[in-house]
Amino acid sequence: MISRSKDKFTNPFAEFPREVGVLVFASFFVAVGFGIIAPTIPLFAKSFGVNNAQVGSIISAFAFARFASGLIAGKLVDKFGERLVYTVGIAFVALSSFAAALAQSYEQLLIFRSAGGLGSSMFSVAAGSIILRAVKDDQRARAQSLYNSSFLVGMMAGPVIGGFLTAISLRAPLLVYAALLVVASAAGGFLLRNSVLAARPTEKSSAVKTSMRDALAMKPYVIALIISFTTAWIIFGMSRSVLPLFMVEDMKSSAGFIGVGFTISAVVQGIFLLRAGRVSDERGRKFSAISGLTLLGISVVLLVLTFHPWIFLLSMFIGAFGSAFLSTTPSAIVGDVLKGKGGQVIALYQMSGDAGAMVAPVVLGFIADHYGFRATFAVSALLVGFVIVVATKLPETRSSHLGQSSK
Repeated sequence: MISRSKDKFTNPFAEFPREVGVLVFASFFVAVGFGIIAPTIPLFAKSFGVNNAQVGSIISAFAFARFASGLIAGKLVDKFGERLVYTVGIAFVALSSFAAALAQSYEQLLIFRSAGGLGSSMFSVAAGSIILRAVKDDQRARAQSLYNSSFLVGMMAGPVIGGFLTAISLRAPLLVYAALLVVASAAGGFLLRNSVLAARPTEKSSAVKTSMRDALAMKPYVIALIISFTTAWIIFGMSRSVLPLFMVEDMKSSAGFIGVGFTISAVVQGIFLLRAGRVSDERGRKFSAISGLTLLGISVVLLVLTFHPWIFLLSMFIGAFGSAFLSTTPSAIVGDVLKGKGGQVIALYQMSGDAGAMVAPVVLGFIADHYGFRATFAVSALLVGFVIVVATKLPETRSSHLGQSSK
């Protein structure tokens, strides 16, 4: 991954510690694999002759297991170090995916996919801990942007491969996913073997640690949790549940048209991610958080006013810029206030996003059933508006850059 600047090729990883490049490399394989199985899992579950609710349970079970095991994963990181937890976590997902590919019943598939949620929680918390702790606070959002970019590119490439594999067998995508996870696990374990940061904690390195109580006493951390929950509510909850139904049932749009909108969002976000990270590092977390929330709020308000399908495309375009800011800034805030080890602190932050993604479809589905789709967008817009007000209270956390306190 190189870019051209002033007629010379420059390495975007040059300014960061080696651990950042390793995680971006290894995590790309995870993202490609997840993209491969995303469209296949519902079809595979349906092949066992179950109803739509049971198909949805397969997806929800993975998410719930990931959410429920978050603090456990954080505890493991604090005790055994990021390298071991990252490697074992990915390997565990690989094993569960291989088992899921061989499932002979719906019940087996449900159990194996649920088990994969624990492994996912382990490696994501470990990776987050390394990314946030490996860099200085005037680099943190850019490092997070690179990491997120690898996931975004991988997720975009995966479904194309998954569609081809599904034509061969519904089990093939899961087997390929397992193989890619083995590569990611081996790469992470081997390339991080000499990393002091990701090593098992010693008595000396454990002396500096941020506890859950310490973190929850910090205003920036609590605000980061709120922003993370709200961002996931919109991007992974509302956009993946009621929005497609609104476009099909009310706007009479085709699945292809909806796909164009989501593709526009993914491409724009991918192009702008690195710039958003730089703005966060240079202009500050408060500026980026408010900018991202404002753009996201505008995109949701546009959905309330969508009476022609093209407004949906405009909403997805504007929302992509907000998503780029919000996929980097809240996590950078957490890294800014984190002192030493803090696996559970990072785990709780990731759980806040998982909670938003899980709660939104249920709440918004209820609202849509009783008051219509536009009411769900109005409620979501009000939520974003409230969080914008909260973000105005955010103190700058780049203490080394601005010479201000992070608490």
